[in-house]
Amino acid sequence: MHYGYIGLGNLGAACADCLLKAGFKVTVTDLKKELAEPLIAAGATWADSAEEVAASVDHVITCLPSPAVTEKVLAQILPKMKKGATWIEMSTLGRDDVLAFAKVAEAHGIHMLELPVTGGVHLAYRGEITMLPGGDKEIVDLHWKAFEAMGNRVFHMGPLGSSSIIKVITNMLAFIHLKACGEALMLAKRGGLDLGQAWHAIAASSGNSFVHETEGALILNGSYDIAFNIDLALKDLGFALNFGKEFGVPLELASMTNQTYVAAKAAYGGDAQSPMIAKLLEDQLGTDLRAPGFPARLE
Repeated sequence: MHYGYIGLGNLGAACADCLLKAGFKVTVTDLKKELAEPLIAAGATWADSAEEVAASVDHVITCLPSPAVTEKVLAQILPKMKKGATWIEMSTLGRDDVLAFAKVAEAHGIHMLELPVTGGVHLAYRGEITMLPGGDKEIVDLHWKAFEAMGNRVFHMGPLGSSSIIKVITNMLAFIHLKACGEALMLAKRGGLDLGQAWHAIAASSGNSFVHETEGALILNGSYDIAFNIDLALKDLGFALNFGKEFGVPLELASMTNQTYVAAKAAYGGDAQSPMIAKLLEDQLGTDLRAPGFPARLE
């Protein structure tokens, strides 16, 4: 099966690479050709435009930064795709966006699947990210081997729109956990504990979390580099808060965490790394959270 992959940022490049390693034929494009160079060296075919990708492959995968960009790219690829082909969207979108885009695709004779992922870019490069496809079961099954190539755990969440909800929930939890992690580490530091030893003790305790084990380590290094920025966090928290209003669920922790990210954006800019919400606390208290032996990036 020949896949086109449009959007070669941190996540897209990792997933396209996994498809290549699994033996799939892959044609790629991005606004920045240099992002594709490692993939081309690994056997991918380069295309000069999204239209060229769509016209030359069986199915198209997109991994893009916003619904506005998705809408623009969709208008380029749909007229060129083969009738009956599948468009697989890996971007984090609101449910309403997913359903609206699916109608547009259907009008062109194209099937849509949503495919948000969770777990972090470092796991995506290892093919160990969690994949959350949504859409018709027979279409999901058609692409199951590709999903397994990109991730080691795959959960079909249900019809279109289902995956956008669970993706927002998982991200909301991660951001809340990150805020709690920063506060916990600061308590340890101000309490006079060895911060590295405290991190290990928490990791072995009932208070542990995936975020503590990953982003907590990057805080202690001081790089904060999780390859996910504050603007993306605010986008996802906005989706979560909108779902809270729609479903009648008070989201007190998510609301507080959203305000922390608003403050972090004001302090450091939207392109700053998401774990820098911990730096807000460091700056406020004049106390850094550094400890030796922790990585600058997750591998």
